[in-house]
Amino acid sequence: MVVPAPNLPARIRIHEVGARDGLQNEKSTVPTAVKAEFVRRLADAGLTTIEATSFVHPRWVPQLADAEELFPLVSGLPVALPVLVPNARGLDRALALGARRVAVFASATESFAKANLNRTLDESLAVFEPLVRRAKDEGAHVRGYVSMCFGDPWEGSVPLHQVVRVCTALRDMGCDELSLGDTIGVATPGHVLELLSSLNERGVPTNVIGVHFHDTYGQALANTLAALQHGVTVVDASAGGLGGCPFAKSATGNLATEDLVWMLQGLGIDTGVDLGRLVATSEWMAGQLGRPSPSRTVRALGETTQPHEE
Repeated sequence: MVVPAPNLPARIRIHEVGARDGLQNEKSTVPTAVKAEFVRRLADAGLTTIEATSFVHPRWVPQLADAEELFPLVSGLPVALPVLVPNARGLDRALALGARRVAVFASATESFAKANLNRTLDESLAVFEPLVRRAKDEGAHVRGYVSMCFGDPWEGSVPLHQVVRVCTALRDMGCDELSLGDTIGVATPGHVLELLSSLNERGVPTNVIGVHFHDTYGQALANTLAALQHGVTVVDASAGGLGGCPFAKSATGNLATEDLVWMLQGLGIDTGVDLGRLVATSEWMAGQLGRPSPSRTVRALGETTQPHEE
């Protein structure tokens, strides 16, 4: 039953991260052909932005070592296929294959910058500046991920001004879009609204902001609703709830795309996604991974609660 609520957008864009952020956290490596089929099925379900892979050194993320093989298999799909580029070498590899939507991955805290990027916060921003400039010169759309926006496993609470500083730095470099990451899933709705308001006050408009919530404490949907009430229209989610953060032990999976779509459909918000096809896709991937999907909506609507092989 569709019952709209006031002060919500009519349509949102889901930034699907399951094929990259989800699969990079798997203990075993998913075959390239399966990854490509996953992306194709997500596109068939109506998702228009599907993060395909990461051009990171295989030593750091061996699950995505096949980026050069995978991207040509999906690049002809009629959807946006952003890829993660951690450095100049990664950008070169992505651009050589025709990628025109790239993302850089920054941190709002010193501790996570050192753990994840092996640099201080300012050093990492200095690395990104020429990278973003070159990507823009090549005509690419650039997304800036900011992790640990709401809490850090080493530092605890993260001051709002610290997050705003990193976000404004990425915007000044030329990033077209920012994704605010609740990497360990500790955000609550009031905190979300306060950060969004702080960014607006410093000149970062809501229409360039996306949100990326983890469900560690069961707050991902509540936090998403708060962001939508503020005017955010881009939400990151992962089909089947795949993924987490390999550098943050307390982080559980990403917000499941199916759970997000169920809520948005009930609110009358258009996503362009066929929920039935999306559920079937996540069930299929659960079968490939050999375990049930953690998505509550997949479990409620799916044909089986057990992993299966096609």
